[in-house]
Parts: sequence; C-alpha cells; structure tokens
Amino acid sequence: MSKIGVLTSGGDAPGMNAAVRAVVRAGLDRGFEVFAIFEGYQGMVDGGDRIQPMSWSDVGGILHRGGTVIGTARCLEFLERAGRLKAVKNLLDQGIDSLVVIGGDGSLTGAQLLCDEWTSLIEELVEKGEISKETAVRHKSLTVMGLVGSIDNDMWGTDISIGADTALHRITDAVDAISSTAASHQRSFVVEVMGRHCGYLALMSALATGADWVLIPESPPNLDAWENKMCDVLQNGRRIGRRDSIVIVAEGAKSRNGDPISCEYVKEVLETQLNEDARVTKLGHVQRGGAPSAFDRNLSTMLGSFAVEAIDSNKYAGSANLIGIRGNKICLSPLYECLAKTKEVNQAIRECNFEKAMELRGSGFQEAFRTIRTLVRAMPHEQEPSNKHMRLGIMNAGAPSPGMNTAVRAAVRIGIDNGHSVFRINNGFEGLVKGEIEPFNWMTVNGWAYIGGSQLGTNRYLPANGDFYAIARNIEEHNLQALLIIGGWSAYEAAFQLYKKRNSFPAFNIPIVCFPATIDNDLPGSELSVGADTALNNIVDAIDKIKQSAVASRRVFVVEVLGGNCGYLALMGAMATGAERVYLNEEGVTLSDLREDVEGLVHGFQEGKRLGLVIRNENANETYSAEFMESLFEEEGKGLFTSRRAILGHLQQGGNPTPFDRILGSRLAVKCIRFLEEQVSTRGSEAACIGLRQGKFDLTDFQDAPRMIDEEKRRPKNQWWLQLRPVARVMAKPGVK
Repeated sequence: MSKIGVLTSGGDAPGMNAAVRAVVRAGLDRGFEVFAIFEGYQGMVDGGDRIQPMSWSDVGGILHRGGTVIGTARCLEFLERAGRLKAVKNLLDQGIDSLVVIGGDGSLTGAQLLCDEWTSLIEELVEKGEISKETAVRHKSLTVMGLVGSIDNDMWGTDISIGADTALHRITDAVDAISSTAASHQRSFVVEVMGRHCGYLALMSALATGADWVLIPESPPNLDAWENKMCDVLQNGRRIGRRDSIVIVAEGAKSRNGDPISCEYVKEVLETQLNEDARVTKLGHVQRGGAPSAFDRNLSTMLGSFAVEAIDSNKYAGSANLIGIRGNKICLSPLYECLAKTKEVNQAIRECNFEKAMELRGSGFQEAFRTIRTLVRAMPHEQEPSNKHMRLGIMNAGAPSPGMNTAVRAAVRIGIDNGHSVFRINNGFEGLVKGEIEPFNWMTVNGWAYIGGSQLGTNRYLPANGDFYAIARNIEEHNLQALLIIGGWSAYEAAFQLYKKRNSFPAFNIPIVCFPATIDNDLPGSELSVGADTALNNIVDAIDKIKQSAVASRRVFVVEVLGGNCGYLALMGAMATGAERVYLNEEGVTLSDLREDVEGLVHGFQEGKRLGLVIRNENANETYSAEFMESLFEEEGKGLFTSRRAILGHLQQGGNPTPFDRILGSRLAVKCIRFLEEQVSTRGSEAACIGLRQGKFDLTDFQDAPRMIDEEKRRPKNQWWLQLRPVARVMAKPGVK
C-alpha cells in the first residue's frame, strides 16, 4: 500500500486542520495509508511515535478548530544535513515517500531541499547499512505537495494562502470595533497587523474597513516628509466631518530609505502634529487564532484533496510542487519556482527596489493599492474644466446583500475623484420610477464600508409597462449618461427590460452595467456574487453552534439554507461544517436517498455517533420539506436519536459584510466605473454584466447573457462549484477502514 505523510510546520494558520482532514480522508478513500507527522519537521527528525497512521475518525471534529491538532515546531536540527538524514530514515522506516507539507515559505523551502537531496541521502543510508538496497530502490524518489499555510499570504504561486482570509476577519472585526470608540472620542488609532515582508493583510484590511491611511513594505510613502502628508490628509478629513482616524501599519512597514516605520512612531507623529490623543493597538497573534472562516475551511479542503489526487496520478512522482488557487481554479506549480519568486520579492524590498516588489506582487495587489490611495483621500482631486465628465446614476435592486454599501462607497468615491457627477437612486427601480434621485457627495458614503444591508434602499420591484415612460423621463430630467445597477435576479431582470425597450425609449440608450450582489450566487457572467461569502459565514457560525447543542443530546439536525434554485450555499456550507448529507435543487431528493440516509444515521448512532447534520437547499424538493425530513428522522430514530430542524432564513442576509465581500465589491466597483467611462467617452451604449470568471474580471454583453441562463431554474447553466460535489461526498463518508 502506498503511504503519504502529512505535516504542518512553521507558524500555525487557521484552516490547517481542515487541510489535514482533507489529506487523510482523500488519501484513505483512494487506498493510501496516511501518516501524520506530529510537531512538523521536529517530529520527522525524532521519528518513533511522532509518526503515526491516521484513521478516518482521527480527523473527525477538527474542521472547525483553529491552530493545528498535529502540532508544529521550529526545528534547527532539520537545517543540518545530519538532521535531514535522520528524517529520511524515519520516513523510510514507515515506507513513506510522498509528503504533503502545510506551511509557509520556510517550511516549503525545507520540503524542496529534502526532495532535492533525497537520492543522495538514501545512498548515504545504504552505505551506512541503515537501510537495504531493496528499500532504496523501492523508495528511490520523494514526491512533495506543498500547501501554503500562512496568514501573511506572502507566497508566490497562489492568490491566497490558508489562514489569510481568517486573519482578515480578525483584523476587520477589530478595526470595525475600534472605529466606533475612536469616533466617540474623535481620536486617532494606529493598528499594527502582521505580515513580515508582505503588506497584504494591511492593504486588504484598509480597503475592507475604510481606514484613513495605510503603510506597507512594498510601497512606502514616496515623500521624505511623508508624515506631513499623512497628517494633512487626516486633518482635512476632520474638517469635513470625519470623527475618527484609523491608520493601519504593516509590521514590516518602512520608509523609502529602508528605515522601519513603527506604530509607536506613527502615534508620536499624530499626537505632535494633530495635537490630539492617539492610541496604538497591536493585534498580534489574535490574527492567527480562533476558528477558520468558511473560505479557509473550503480552500483547505479543496487543496488537500487535490494534493492527494496529484500524488495518486503519479504524474509528479519525484518532484516538489505547490498547490494553490488562482481565481476559483486549483493550480499546480513547481515549488522551486514559487520559492524563487517569493525570495525575489523579499530581496527587492530589502534593496528598496519597491517598483519591482509591487510588480512581483501582481496586478491585483497593485490595483488594490491604487484604489486605496483614492479611497483614503480627504477630498477628491481638483479637476481640470476641460476634462470630460459623465453623470452617473447608482442604485441597488433586488434583495439586500451584504457588501452593497461597500460597493456603492467605492464607486461613488472613484467616480467623484475622476471628476464625474454621481447620483443616488433610492429604493431601487421603484425609486427610479418615482424620481427619487439626488446627488452624492464625497462624505455621503463615509462609514459605509462595513455596514450591511442597503443604505440606498432596495426591493424586488420590476417595472410594469406603465413605468417605462416615467423612468425615461427621470433619466432625461437628470441627464443621466450611465447606470450602475447593483443587485440580484430582480435587478438583472429589470435592467434587461430597459435594454429591450431601447427602440421605444431613446433615454435607455446609455451604457448600463449590472453588478452581482446576491447571497444566492446565481447570476450570469460571474462565478462569485458579493454577499455570498457573508451568507456562507453566517451559515457556518450558526451550524457550529447547532453542532455543539446536538452533540450533547444525540440529535440529528436538518438545516435549511437559502439559495433559491441554486445549491451553492448548501454545498459550500456542508463542506465547511462537515455535514454528512446535503440536498441540492440541482440533484433533487428521492425516496431512495432518504432511505439510504436513514439507514446510515441509524447505523452511525448504533456505533456511538452523537451528532447528525443534514443541510438542504430551500428548494431542494417541494414534497420532501425540512419538516418532512425532521419527522422522518425522528420516527426512524426510535430512541437512538431525536431530530430537529433549523430554518436559518434571513439571518443569512444580515450582519456586516465579510472582508472577502468588501474587497470583491470594491474591486468590481472600480471595474464598473472604468467600463462606463470608456463607454461614455466613446459615445457607446453597451449594456453588460460584470463578474469574476476563471480568475479574471470579465464583462458579458446583455446579448450573450441569456445564453448562460437556465430560464426555468433561474440560475446559470454552468456552475463551477458543482465540480466540488465529489470532494464533498468523500469528506462526508461515514468512514473508510
């Protein structure tokens, strides 16, 4: 039987346990024997009981836990060849010649070195008589799959690393809380976040929280007297009505001369120049702690499963590779190349070659930095009278979705900074019919970055035939030259109606862009909608609590989640919570499904199981409702277990948006403004949906969008996340002996 070793090394990161669970269960399912190497490379060097075979149940109940249950440690001995020789001997004693290494750049550098030296280390062990020639031949090479487990997100080869999303949750929660007390006292706060040589956490948290200034190592202030510039911006912000100032500092921040910028120094500058109290908050290791976010749980599960699949394929035998994610696609890259690029970035920062450092971070990082530089301004740039400006209307429509306000804020400020006149259309299409249109100004959207719901007001109102004349009149009366419509199905349907009425109403011949904002994640032209991540985290938080309740009383819970005819929330929620069964509208529910599930639950509880969790999409089946399932399981439990149902309802739409939704909303808003500017400047009137597809921001013309839609089911024909169904099934199996 082939054998795989899995270890976590270096600093811990939320989601590591989910990755270990995925490697163990995917490995067992494919017929491997999987060993956990406890305490990272130290355990590999020590051997003995530090390397243990894992069963299916050994990784049960760890999905939601922070840190790493198999431990991690710094190992100086492994840095020496003699230590690595011991490690190889201990691996071969167990017959292990494939490794899944979960850690940061230091841990993965060690994995690459071990892979490179494997042959020579084996030869040395043969010469010393510690292993036989037969063993050397049987294990002639080492296969390594590296998963980046680091909150810093500083590794080349993946868009985001395991733990980074959870760290952003911790930071944004803290800054949101700090903002309220700072505003109460009209006070400045300096918040230090982790990241060593990488400003990802600082930059993205500043974008997500609406911070007033940010300092990162990749792009220091471009002035020698940057302190004066920062204080001028903050002071001007106070003059126009801001009550607080939040400055986020990456722990590796430095000046353009390479001198470190500490949060204590920033505090001193603020107190001296602004003549007010300032406070420092160092978030420290709280950024690493606690339960992983839904995103990190699912990312880790996908990466761990893919790592085992890659080993099983035998295509990569004897090589070291990194498993990462780009867009929504899992990708594999040579580990040596990823390490070299990562070192190149760090070297560029040390040499104060910041232009190169920014280039190596990638276009998404650069674009986020450009966006934050606009959003932190106290007031927009002064515009030249000769510049061409547009009059832009922005509205929300459809059901409320967390992140709508963040998107509006970014669009308004980018638009105004570019010299455009931006108008708010209140209460969706109903407000457009009634003429509820008024101008935005720079401060209208102050503080909107972290607010849930819709400050503009929204509803599912669809224009009737008698409404189009009123809409056309209001567009002409306010001389609107472009529309940005942020919302879900109702928003898209209403926008399509305007598009179809262009021949009858010339006022509709203006560029229109639809922005995907719905928790259901069921819109054409985009693989992810703003709000879906927040809803998923709300589901996971609720189910984590439900599981604690259920395990104490031997109970099966049937949890119903929203999503309409789209099972995205149900499937991703099931993966993130470890549900045994998930019912989707895409697959339906049959009587044989229910019979099989009842038999599985009865057998599981007879064997000592204490908890059962079933998740159903709200439209999975009209007849076999959540109430029916609860009654069925209760009846068939016959005293072994009881059954309860939980209809999560609109709590999935509530709360402040997650960092993911805030960042995605801001980035999409920038793309929307750019598209509308191009259309207006060329007198175009294109109408399109914007979205993230295959890792890129893309526009889909209204003419093409209908071909992507299953009109009967009101969802896209192709749904990328259904490819994860096999992974979810494997993870939910009762066990593999």
